[in-house]
Amino acid sequence: MRAVGSSIPRFDIRDKVTGKALYPGDIAMPGQLHMKILWPQQVPARITRFDVSRAEAAPGVAAVLAADDVPVNEYGLIMPDQEVLCGREGGLVRSIIDQIAIVIAETEEQAEAALALIDIACEPLPGVYSIEEALAADAPAVHPEKSDDNVLLSYKIRLGDVDAAFEQADVIIERDYRTHPQEHAYLQPEAGVAFPRPDGKIEVIVGGQWMHEDREQIAHALGLPDEQIVVRYPPIGGAFGGREDMSVQIVLALAAQKSGRPVRIQWSRIESMRGHHKRHEMIARARWAATKEGKLLAAQVDFSLDAGAYAYTSTKVLGNATLACLGPYEIPNVKVDSRAVYTHNIAAGAFRGFGGPQGHFIAEMQMNHLAEALGMDPVELRMKNLWHEGGKLATRSVLPPGVTVRETLEACALKAGWQKTPAGWQRPQAEQIPARITPLHEAFSLDAAGGRKVRGIGIATSYKNVGFSLGYVDESWAIVELHGGAEIEKVVVHHAGADVGQGAHTVMRQFAADFAGVPLEKVELIADDTDHTLNSGSSSASRQTFMAGNAIQGAVREALKLWGNEERPAIATYRYVPRATTPYDPETGEADPNITYGYCTQAAEVEVDLDTGRITVLNFWNVTDVGKAVNPQMVRGQILGAVAQSVGWTLMEELKYENGQVLTDKLSTYLVPTVLDTAVQVAPDILENPDPQGPLGARGMGEMPFIPTAPAIVAAVRDATGVWFDELPLTPERVALRLKVKD
Repeated sequence: MRAVGSSIPRFDIRDKVTGKALYPGDIAMPGQLHMKILWPQQVPARITRFDVSRAEAAPGVAAVLAADDVPVNEYGLIMPDQEVLCGREGGLVRSIIDQIAIVIAETEEQAEAALALIDIACEPLPGVYSIEEALAADAPAVHPEKSDDNVLLSYKIRLGDVDAAFEQADVIIERDYRTHPQEHAYLQPEAGVAFPRPDGKIEVIVGGQWMHEDREQIAHALGLPDEQIVVRYPPIGGAFGGREDMSVQIVLALAAQKSGRPVRIQWSRIESMRGHHKRHEMIARARWAATKEGKLLAAQVDFSLDAGAYAYTSTKVLGNATLACLGPYEIPNVKVDSRAVYTHNIAAGAFRGFGGPQGHFIAEMQMNHLAEALGMDPVELRMKNLWHEGGKLATRSVLPPGVTVRETLEACALKAGWQKTPAGWQRPQAEQIPARITPLHEAFSLDAAGGRKVRGIGIATSYKNVGFSLGYVDESWAIVELHGGAEIEKVVVHHAGADVGQGAHTVMRQFAADFAGVPLEKVELIADDTDHTLNSGSSSASRQTFMAGNAIQGAVREALKLWGNEERPAIATYRYVPRATTPYDPETGEADPNITYGYCTQAAEVEVDLDTGRITVLNFWNVTDVGKAVNPQMVRGQILGAVAQSVGWTLMEELKYENGQVLTDKLSTYLVPTVLDTAVQVAPDILENPDPQGPLGARGMGEMPFIPTAPAIVAAVRDATGVWFDELPLTPERVALRLKVKD
């Protein structure tokens, strides 16, 4: 039996369910110290008094460290624009994500008590807490040394003549849209241990998504060569992009370096929700034009993302959203203006979909509005305008081969009850929707009154880039060892790709087994530290299966050549570099932006309580083209998880700020969906049209099933109620108030 294509159980599942696997918060070391962080109480502010002498003298305290104790006091994944610690007289606090100082003590309680003894006073400064405030003419500058208008970065795309196209249009849709921040809410809050090793290196054991990048940022801040830092990743409870930027990594290493002892930290949920980045809030205005036959003529989009106080990955998210706001459609005339804006909110960064959910919300909502204005079925309109093999992007580059968005749309539409007739696509009537579900209303308090309920169905489609983009040189290294005599008895794979719960390490074993032609049980994977692996890139951008598979394939191929030459063991190192991409031209947006793409279409049937505003997703159809399902059961699991997370973003998760402070800073006020809050029934269907660049045809797919959910649900709510919602989330309160206005 071939390993690839089989739903092999994850190799680590027994250890995880029995508790044998140690998560970062489970790890303790003899003689360890405990660390606590001093967080800001108001933002923005300038520190006018800072004295740690009383804290240093407190019982059990080993050290109190602040700005002057950090050798190179800066860090950042894209650019080093944040201080590791900002505690000092004259220090600037821009956001509650800032860390002022750390206390290291013999016990957690002693460290906590010493925090209260730090003598600190701050002078409040004028702040900007929304995109609109940040862009105002007289707005205070968040980073005056970088930008006096609070624009971190802007992009534009120009194609054809938009003004002339609008003059020729039969229908024009102009709407404003707003999407909201989202908290990652992964299972384990940030935690870890760092310690000095006998060989002089500092080892940091944390959860993360890119261990070699973590190592580089830690070493930079500590003023050490990269080789002096070892990063180790134990199992973690999810990431979703939220562990791509620094949290406890640098301060743990700093504490171990300064104290000479192991140091441990475990954030509370409140600390986690204030201490790591969020999904970008977005505001947009879109104006699209079409002919009465349904051909798109022009798209004009202007949108802004709230980057928060620091860059994090905002520049890359903006790059993705700038193209995604046009959807997977051929539009001959395009004008896009986009920008990421500094505010004094928590920094925004990577989150599943990485700009795709915000961008596609604009595009798919515009398509739904256009379909209604034209009196045309929404599937029919999309089919008239979808990308096709050999077509061109708005950036003037030819689409990478393997364009299958049309296949996902057709499959999803048919599964959800649409009919393909000689006259075109036709949406299902109520009695034609398959697998109708009547949920148990008594399970929900809002349904206790049994109010008036209506149902509707909606559809949306999308794409997502696979791999790093816009000129970044992506790479993935693998080392493969073949051991044995006459035949291969053991395959050892060294690959640093992080498994953040998605099953990447199982997939790597499956690839290696098939490439080497051995049973899966002969494959051993070494993947948990930087000492024994080379750079794999991040577990993000839906790239790990694609990149790791290609790297392992190359390394096995080279090792088999050595094996054929009688080398024992045969050891080969291989660096996989995909085809090059190019950045946007600053004036025209011309670019070859992405390596390749994955495609996903979703349809939703919803029920809306007209009295309470509660929306229940009854049926949800998902069709994702994964190229090759390396492990079909894990693919389906990724789809189900993405749908639960995206339904949460669409209907209930609402991160609320006030003057830079998070009001919903715990899971009792920031509500994530339980099993009773996500879709009642999900059909996680997959297509397998091989991607020519993928290992055995596999595409990345972890983010794709998040992206089209919101516009599909909003279209279904419109079908049910006759009301459009152009702002997320669709909480019961927002829906009920909007429906009352309609009445």
